[in-house]
Amino acid sequence: MGREEEVVKIRIEKIERMKKEGFLPYDYRFDTTSNIIQIREKFSELKEEETKEKVSISGRLMNIRSLGKLSFLKIQDYSSTIQGVIQEGKTPKEKIEYFKKFVDSGDIIGIMGKVFRTKTGELSVLIEDIRILSKCILPIPEEFYGLKDKEERYRKRYLDLLINEKSRRIFQIRAKVMEAIREFMKVKGFIEVETPLLQPIYGGAAAKPFKTHCDAFDSNVFLSIAPELYLKKAMVGGLGSVYEITKKFRNEGVDKNHNPEHMTIEWYQENADYNDGMKLFREFLLFISEKVFGKTTIEYKGHKIDLTKWETLSLEDAIKKYLNIDISKIKTDEEAKKIAKENGLDESKITKINLPDELMKIFREKLIQPTFLIDYPIELAPLAKPSKKDPKKAEIFQPFIGGLEVGRAYSELSDPFIQEASFDEQEKEREKGNEEAMPTDRDFITALKYGLPPACGVGVGIERLMMLFTDSETIRDVIMFPFMKPE
Repeated sequence: MGREEEVVKIRIEKIERMKKEGFLPYDYRFDTTSNIIQIREKFSELKEEETKEKVSISGRLMNIRSLGKLSFLKIQDYSSTIQGVIQEGKTPKEKIEYFKKFVDSGDIIGIMGKVFRTKTGELSVLIEDIRILSKCILPIPEEFYGLKDKEERYRKRYLDLLINEKSRRIFQIRAKVMEAIREFMKVKGFIEVETPLLQPIYGGAAAKPFKTHCDAFDSNVFLSIAPELYLKKAMVGGLGSVYEITKKFRNEGVDKNHNPEHMTIEWYQENADYNDGMKLFREFLLFISEKVFGKTTIEYKGHKIDLTKWETLSLEDAIKKYLNIDISKIKTDEEAKKIAKENGLDESKITKINLPDELMKIFREKLIQPTFLIDYPIELAPLAKPSKKDPKKAEIFQPFIGGLEVGRAYSELSDPFIQEASFDEQEKEREKGNEEAMPTDRDFITALKYGLPPACGVGVGIERLMMLFTDSETIRDVIMFPFMKPE
C-alpha cells in the first residue's frame, strides 16, 4: 500500500469513528466573528502575551506542529493565515482529545478562542473550541514541493489555489479589477447590457467560430466570437452608450496568449470617433491601475511601463519601422504570399488583404511601452468607418502594452450601403479560404437602415490586462480554469 492510500484509509476510518461517536465529519454551518485579515489588522498593535476578546474563525488547516504540551496549527482562509495554538491546561481536555483523535492537515475547521501574541511575536489564537467542518480525505501537496508541474497546476487549480499564494493573489486582484471596470463605466454613463452567446450568424470579429446544433429549431448555431453586432443594435434602439462584460469563444490555437474561451469588455461610446476612443481607453487603464494598485506604472517581464505615455503609429508605418516592408506597394495576392513566405508565415492562407495584420503579429512583441497602431487597410475592418483623410484606410486602433495586443477598436461604420458592400467583400474572402472572414448578417444591415448614432466601439481582453497587471507569463495563469487538452 502506497503512502497516499494509507493516509486515505486512516482518514476514512476517522470519519467512521466520528459518526459512531456522534460527531459530524461534514458539518452544516459555523458562526464566525471575522476573517483572518480582519483579526490581523484589529490586533496588529497587540503586545506580547496580552489577551483580548474571543474570536471565531474558519479555514483550512494547512499544517500541524506538535511539541509536547503545545500544538501549533497554521489556519488559512481566503484572506490570510494565522496560527492557532492548542495548549494543555488552557485548551479544554475534551477539545484536545477531539483534536488528537480526528483532526488532520487539510481539514476545514472552525476554531474559537482569545487572540494573543507568542513570545516569538507571532499573532495567534489560543484555541478553546475546535470543530471539523469538512474532513479532508486526500493529502494536500506540500506547499513548497507539490504541484511544480504547470499542467498539474492548471488541471487541479483548486489545489494550486490552496498552496500557492501568488495564484490566490491573482484572482483576488482580478475581482478588484472587475469591480473597477464596472465603476469606471458607470462614472462614464454607460449602460450594461447582455447579448446572446448562441447566435445563428456569428460576427463582430475576424475569427473562426465554434459550431453546434439547436435541436429545437433543427438549425446550426455558433458560440459568440463577439457581441458587437448586438450591442450596436441596442444603440439603434436608443440605449445610448452601452457595454458588456462577456465570454467570447474562438475556435483557434491555444498558446501563452490565447485561450478558446476568454473574457472581454466591449463598449460603444455614442457620438464619438476613434480619437475619442483612444482618449477613453487611456482613462480606462489609468482608472483601473490607480484604483486597484494606487499607481500608473506597472512591471511586466522586467520592463517598467508607464501607462501615461503613449506612442501612436499607423500600421503601415509600424511595418516599415519594424520589418522594413512597404505594404502600399503590394498589389496582388501573389506578391503578398511571396512577402509572407520571406517572413516565415504560412503563405497558403495569405491574401493582400490580411497580410498587414499577419505581419503585425511578427513584431508586436516589440511594442513594450504603450502604443496605438492605427489606420489599418479598410479591407481589414469591415465594420469600421473609412478614414476622412484616406478612404483606403479605416479609423481603427489597437492598443499594445508589454508586447501584448490588449484590444481592438474603431469608429463604427453606420452607412448601411457601405456595410453591405463590406460584407460582400468578406464573402469573397471566405471563398478564397479565409476562415476568419465574416458572414453577412442581413438583420444587422436592416438595423443600420433605421440609423446608428456615431460611435466608437472598443473591445478589451480582460485576461490580457490581468497578465499585465499581475506580471503573469501566460494567459492560463489568469484564467481560473483554463481550457486544457483532454488527458
